[in-house]
Amino acid sequence: MRSSLGAVCALAVLAAALSTGCQSTPGGAEKSGRPGERRTASAAREPEPEPTSGYGAVFLAIDECSSFGRTSFTEVPCTGERAAARVVARHDGTVRDGPRCPATTDFVLHISEQLPASDEDGDGAVPRGYACMRNLQPPHPGDPGGGGGPRTIVGDCVRGLDDGQVRETACDGEGAQRPEYKVTEAVDARSQCPASTTLYVRLGGSSPVGCASPV
Repeated sequence: MRSSLGAVCALAVLAAALSTGCQSTPGGAEKSGRPGERRTASAAREPEPEPTSGYGAVFLAIDECSSFGRTSFTEVPCTGERAAARVVARHDGTVRDGPRCPATTDFVLHISEQLPASDEDGDGAVPRGYACMRNLQPPHPGDPGGGGGPRTIVGDCVRGLDDGQVRETACDGEGAQRPEYKVTEAVDARSQCPASTTLYVRLGGSSPVGCASPV
């Protein structure tokens, strides 16, 4: 009878020891959620970053860059060796019907309605539009007196043509044609030009008249 009682007590002590061993591990590790199961430490997962509109998300979005070329071009990373110009403004539609490019735009890229190689959303098309571009490196023909750019602005020089029109040319005289007049002011009406004005140049915008004097 005593031997049976001793065996029962021994089993109870052994069960208590095993139970204690399952709840803790050497070195003070955390307790397991269930007996007989070891908990492993794991770092909390950080939230996934939000998608951005960087290179490739939208074809030639503002601050993205194009390769060299005016009629055949691709979007490229601005830090790459193929990057030639940066987008300073981007509009849908045509230049004739859309907003004007910034004053110092160097050139305009006309984006066709179909450009599968640069598709935005996988449907095989890019909306028709235009991108106002600024060269990453000089020269900048869109600057005042630079001799080019899609807009004529104050500080630009022009030369008269046979049909009564004018063409912009570099003020430093290093272009194909020497300058004859320089736009000195932009005003609302011809009557606001100074007395020294000898040529009126159509500029468009909020002050559509350019007052030009001989150079």
